[in-house]
Amino acid sequence: MSLSEQNFPKLIIPPIENLHRLDVYRANGGYEMYRKALTMQPGEIIDEVKRSGLRGRGGACFPTGLKWSFMPKGNDKPKYLCINGDESEPGSFKDRLIFEANPHLMIEGILIAGYAMGIHTAFIYIRGEYHRWVRIVEEAVEEAYAAGLIGPRMKETFGGSYSMEIVVHKGAGAYICGEETSLLNSLEGDRPYPRVKPPFPANVGVYGMPTTINNVETLANVPVILRMGGEAYSKIGAEKHPGTLLLGISGHVNRPGVYEVPSGLPLLDIINDLAGGVPGGKAIKAVIPGGTSMPIIRGDALEGVMMDAEGLKAAGSAIGTGGIIVMDEDTDIPHMLRRLIHFYHHESCGQCTPCREGCGWLEKVLTRVDTGEATSEDLDLLVDIANNIEGNTICALGEAAAWPTRFTITRLREEFEAKVKPTLSLPVLNRVHSLRPSAHEEAAAVSN
Repeated sequence: MSLSEQNFPKLIIPPIENLHRLDVYRANGGYEMYRKALTMQPGEIIDEVKRSGLRGRGGACFPTGLKWSFMPKGNDKPKYLCINGDESEPGSFKDRLIFEANPHLMIEGILIAGYAMGIHTAFIYIRGEYHRWVRIVEEAVEEAYAAGLIGPRMKETFGGSYSMEIVVHKGAGAYICGEETSLLNSLEGDRPYPRVKPPFPANVGVYGMPTTINNVETLANVPVILRMGGEAYSKIGAEKHPGTLLLGISGHVNRPGVYEVPSGLPLLDIINDLAGGVPGGKAIKAVIPGGTSMPIIRGDALEGVMMDAEGLKAAGSAIGTGGIIVMDEDTDIPHMLRRLIHFYHHESCGQCTPCREGCGWLEKVLTRVDTGEATSEDLDLLVDIANNIEGNTICALGEAAAWPTRFTITRLREEFEAKVKPTLSLPVLNRVHSLRPSAHEEAAAVSN
């Protein structure tokens, strides 16, 4: 039986018409899990999320319950919850489906998370280009306020003493704001430079106060976990990365889109069954499995690769945001990489020299490769530049440019060799080097 014929659980995007409307959401049990949360101790909710095995859906896959437990106890300082809906990773477009199809599930998750951590203010940070989806979320939040589901009237609606304020914040449209500390600076109205850690946001976050940052999809899973129980949720999908995933599939496939499936399914089956395979029956040359910053996988190495954090790690890549990009046999890989690195060069915030200068160098050399003006030595130079960027920057944008460069060149080197000139022969190189001044001559020139 193909994947398209199987009846997978739809936990985040169930097939319910008009579920984005508050009346429809409540008619299907909406906000009842927040009511249930109020009957539990905050620590019990965090333990239930830990028991579920839920891992962050924003790219890092950090255990959500563990992250919540870092929030300091007590109310001596204001605490904040930031929902990362920046979604600027090329190839990623799954959070906007939650905004569009089931925004109140996310809002209910925010309320449960806030209650569990003793937080009374949340910011939903949405990328600047998502104009339509910003308005959709604003309308959902306004509906919830009007119904007494958010704000001071929560105490009348649900009882108890807890209340939560939610603010929708539209970013200016910068990829760097997907990095959590850049997001915090952007919220404060500052230039979105990443912050040096430690201190970590759980201790010093937005406005210098304790802050937890979660992805949109992560929080949408929380009401589901309370409804079915952490133990039952942990049995869905891959053992070490449980639950369903929203996978955005694009590129050379017949049915691009967002698919909700249990984690741990074969990547090839997802492409061929759910996404309808490659147009014209062409072969797959390569796949990027989790957004453009993740290491590429050759088409002839896809057999047996599973779509979960551990499965992709074993395949030499990572799940990232679950943005699967498929490239067929006719894809010009060097040109693809040049365009990709142009994006990262453009989006580098410029704070760290290795990223600011290195991304520019990568783009310049890749332009030479793409236009046929480079030699094989330039390919080694690109890998060397990438190696010198990685691990030497405050945030991961440097790695986001370095990883695609290094892994694409090393894993599909023949694609690049076909575009470059032969390396100069050794005698020619010796003649070139002989034209350079000796170290003694250089020293004499400096002293004079």
